Amino acid sequence: MYSEKKSSEPKPPSGYRIALDASSPFPTSRKVMEPPCLDADRLSPVYIGSAIFENCVHPCKIAPYLTPACRVPYGGVELEHFGRYDLLPFDPATMIWVTTSRGRIPYGFNPIQGGYEENGTPLYHALGDVNGVKVPGKTGTHLGGCNVAFNGGEHVITRNYEILCWR
Repeated sequence: MYSEKKSSEPKPPSGYRIALDASSPFPTSRKVMEPPCLDADRLSPVYIGSAIFENCVHPCKIAPYLTPACRVPYGGVELEHFGRYDLLPFDPATMIWVTTSRGRIPYGFNPIQGGYEENGTPLYHALGDVNGVKVPGKTGTHLGGCNVAFNGGEHVITRNYEILCWR
């Protein structure tokens, strides 16, 4: 587990976001920065975000080369999301991926909230490994692991995935 000293200053629960939808061009500003992941081809960038639904918000992956770009692990499938979603630019100066398992929030870390279930239960950004590919997804203490959308399905990873936290 990561053990660098954490900043004591409070951070916003969800960070700075860029609002997009299926018809939006992908932003090219410096605010987007480097992608935290690459797809299976090891070339195509994959970003983190939150898909906005009517009664909930779910952390998701954003792959600008796909149509639609926003994909959500939901209901056992890789759900194509055509509505609004928010891109969270990954900033390694203020954010860190911390290894965890079984839905635990690592002690002493402040996870970045990526959304919530219909009942209000918080969801956080996660990064799971599927066949050697790091895939953004969601986690929460109630999920007992991390769920990611990949290759048409929803994959559940219960051990050694990462949760996005503030430094």
